Amino acid sequence: MGQSVSTAKPTSRRDCNRSQRSKSKSTALIGQMQAEEAEEVERNSIDGLSDIISVLPDECLACIFQSLTPGDRKRCSLVCRRWLRIEGQSRHRLSLNAQSDLHPLIPFIFFRFDAVTKLALKCDRRSVSIGDEALAQISEHCRNLTRLKLRACRDLTDAGMLAFAKNCKSLKKLSCGSCTFGAKGMNAVLDHCPALEELSVKRLRGITDGAAAEPIGPGVAAASLKSICLKELYNGQCFGPLIVGAKNLRSLKLFRCSGDWDKLFSLIVDRVTAIVEIHMERIQVSDIGLTAISNCLNLEILHLVKTPECTNVGLGSVAEKCRLLRKLHIDGWKANRIGDQGLIAVAKSCLNLQELVLIGVNPTKISLEMLASNCQNLERLALCGSDTVGDAEISCIALKCIALKKLCIKSCPVSDHGMEAIASGCPNLVKVKVKKCRGVTSEGVEWLRTNRGSLVINLDTGEQLDASASDGGGAQDNGVEFPPMVASQIGAPSIASSSTGRSTSHKLLGLLSGMSLVACTLRRFGNSNGSSQS
Repeated sequence: MGQSVSTAKPTSRRDCNRSQRSKSKSTALIGQMQAEEAEEVERNSIDGLSDIISVLPDECLACIFQSLTPGDRKRCSLVCRRWLRIEGQSRHRLSLNAQSDLHPLIPFIFFRFDAVTKLALKCDRRSVSIGDEALAQISEHCRNLTRLKLRACRDLTDAGMLAFAKNCKSLKKLSCGSCTFGAKGMNAVLDHCPALEELSVKRLRGITDGAAAEPIGPGVAAASLKSICLKELYNGQCFGPLIVGAKNLRSLKLFRCSGDWDKLFSLIVDRVTAIVEIHMERIQVSDIGLTAISNCLNLEILHLVKTPECTNVGLGSVAEKCRLLRKLHIDGWKANRIGDQGLIAVAKSCLNLQELVLIGVNPTKISLEMLASNCQNLERLALCGSDTVGDAEISCIALKCIALKKLCIKSCPVSDHGMEAIASGCPNLVKVKVKKCRGVTSEGVEWLRTNRGSLVINLDTGEQLDASASDGGGAQDNGVEFPPMVASQIGAPSIASSSTGRSTSHKLLGLLSGMSLVACTLRRFGNSNGSSQS
């Protein structure tokens, strides 16, 4: 009558193996499906970003390219034909190796880079450069060119410069060095480029030396010129008509140009009244020229580098009238023609002085104390190669220069006691550079660093004294690294590239996904499509 109890049938080993094989096959199948799904999701995400780029307007993509480094831009140009086209059309700066074999490539280069406005043509001095025909051809393709730099293009003549000037009338900046065209070529530019603002000429070999030299300027460009820089010219005096005629000139720099400049400065100051910067290095100028320069009442920056005929008298004349002076660089070349007397005149009259660089000048505590007391805005001070600047002078500076932010001391008889004075003074000091001062030890600098933890200290215990200036100017060569008030950098990328754009394109995809610029553009693009479809 009772119910029978059911018992489970024992499982054989064959059934267990079959079950395990079935489970393993299903697990492998599921894993494969998951992997395929993951790959598909990743592929869809990449395709989605690719779709974003494909609908992105050319102008937006060009804006992104302009924020990349030159190397990344070249790699981006290899991703696809569209990127190649947009990258070429959005490149405004170009630097080319100006050897003679560039000539047949010019049409192809500027067919791709058809929006270039800043061009650099540089040739090796041992190679044959491009000639007049090539430069004329470039000017036909780049009629909107605003900046041109020529380096060692020795096969260019006056005829080539004339052809270039006639086509590129929007030129604003011309820089040429180690070229062989002459005064006629330079006058061609000045006569046909009314927008020219900056002119820099270095080692122009085609200019005739002596009384037979053809005068340069003024031309139509004289009215717009704001900056003239002349370097290493046999007869820089032939630029006199241009300098005198440039009534709106603001900056004049003369480096190692032969001739007597005193007479020319007397003519310049009568007609050029807006000049604010004068830089003279290794030129023949005396107190007569400085007295003439003193009539430039708007002068703010003055560099006297290795002009041994300039004395305290001339510097005093400038200081007395040029009361807006804020930057003064003097390389006395160990001539002892400029010292306390001239610096005291500066301290009495130039109360707006912000930067003072003294190289090969021997000031004493008297002049330094007056400078520190009167020039309350002095922020940058450099003392290089001075035999009279010791611990007492540094202590005076530390006590009086309240606004000082950067201090450079090089090849002066300063010791660790001077470093101790700096530690307790100059409350706004940010950076100190000490070079080739044998009395300063690493222990003294460490003590200063410990007591002024936020202070950046640069110690160089070199043995050799070199207070001379090189091509770039005296202050820089003596370890003075005061940045300019406004800094700008112009890069000129090359057009050659041998790398691929795969990794860069993936980086750019990631960049695009987070850029608000792209989002706004796509939103506007979508709205315009929706309105057109409706």
